Amino acid sequence: MSQVRILPGAHDQGPVQGHDPLELALCHDYGRATHVPQGPLRVHITSFLAIIEPSRSAISRSRPLNIRFSRELLEGAGVDVSSGLLISKPYEERRAYATACKLWPEVEVVSASTPMTLDEYVDSIGDARLVIDMLVGALQRLLIYPEQGFMISQPVPNDVREAYERLCHAGFTSRLLATDRPSV
Repeated sequence: MSQVRILPGAHDQGPVQGHDPLELALCHDYGRATHVPQGPLRVHITSFLAIIEPSRSAISRSRPLNIRFSRELLEGAGVDVSSGLLISKPYEERRAYATACKLWPEVEVVSASTPMTLDEYVDSIGDARLVIDMLVGALQRLLIYPEQGFMISQPVPNDVREAYERLCHAGFTSRLLATDRPSV
């Protein structure tokens, strides 16, 4: 059985270093593997295997497609996966976990990101409004994607739901899905 580290691609790099060594890693974003040339390839670097998606398609931008693509690649290579470490943005850990649990239930999943405060994350992005918009969008997906079959349901405390509604009404809606925009 193999352990897998999945790097779904994003503007922040996440904790690629600092975790126990894993046998296999997948990259769906060229920015995650700048040490290798672009194009469809497999590169062995000690115990790290990078599988680069051949194009910047929807797979790079969709968490469910990241998981499905990763699973298909590994199954196609005959890799029997026992556990997976999902590297994501700090505010995306729950979404990554819930998605993987739904789409790959036989794998023990851990979701991780670079440990940092909200202020540190805002500083790393450089745009407080964008970060709040991203947080609101991520929470919306936690609320609606279970109904659409994309992830398992997770409890969301009432005070978090109320804060979400206040932020939506205050105009932090640029990352909301159009199908569920609250009327403001």
